[in-house]
Amino acid sequence: MMSDMKQTAEMKLITAVIVFGTISLFVRRIPMTSGEIALFRAVLAVVLIGLYLILTKNLGGFRRIRKQLPLLLLSGAAMGFNWILLFEAYRYTTVSAATLSYYFAPVIVTVLCPIVFHEEMTLRQWICFVMSTLGIVLITGIGDLSTGSSHLTGILYGLGAACLYAFVIMMNKMIQGVEGIHRTFLQFLAAVIVVFPYVMMTGGISFARMDTVGWLCLLTVGAVHTGITYCLYFSALKELPGQKTAILSYLDPLTAVMISVLILSEPISAVQILGGLLILGFTLWNELGS
Repeated sequence: MMSDMKQTAEMKLITAVIVFGTISLFVRRIPMTSGEIALFRAVLAVVLIGLYLILTKNLGGFRRIRKQLPLLLLSGAAMGFNWILLFEAYRYTTVSAATLSYYFAPVIVTVLCPIVFHEEMTLRQWICFVMSTLGIVLITGIGDLSTGSSHLTGILYGLGAACLYAFVIMMNKMIQGVEGIHRTFLQFLAAVIVVFPYVMMTGGISFARMDTVGWLCLLTVGAVHTGITYCLYFSALKELPGQKTAILSYLDPLTAVMISVLILSEPISAVQILGGLLILGFTLWNELGS
């Protein structure tokens, strides 16, 4: 019985992270600004996750959030702008380069933890930091910017998104006594509150260029990639050990890279592949070690 539950949880997590990895395919087909996409993604997610909590009668977790509310709102605001920067990265460079740059976030967390939480960095962590940083250098293509300045701009957006996601991770380490699904609901709600005025101040909301494909992709990003997938993700986390979760989560960037190369036909050099392997490999080694 326990084995069946774990297998179901594994399938949920595998499905969730693979779906996460396909988001770029849909974002690129939505004729809206990155801010508008992030806003509607957060709104749809709030509605769907709220319905999920009501239907599963799982509203009790909100009673313990009062002391944690400032951290939840702050992390939610960072999450909203993290999406904006990531979606911008997709517009300026290849999906593989943007995604691998974004996965530099755990390395940033590794460096910040000794400063914020007074944790001592081990030799393993230093090795992972140095090798992952080398991976970013290889992906950026310093010394061979043949793809143009837009490639470097996309990388910088991806790294900016990674910094914000690292901030979200750090905030979540400080939040105590709030379940994952309740935490995510409140963070998405905070993202709506913060991103909405940003969108209104930077051009407002316009549906002028939206067509049928754009609407279908927008609904998919909000409903499937965020609402449904996060529910699957958090329900799976309860049943699986941390190491297995860490390993399976790497299906996300691998899926994104495969979509970039096989479906979008975007170029990726051998040097960039090596850089991606350095980032993912050493980050995973660090997570498994901890």
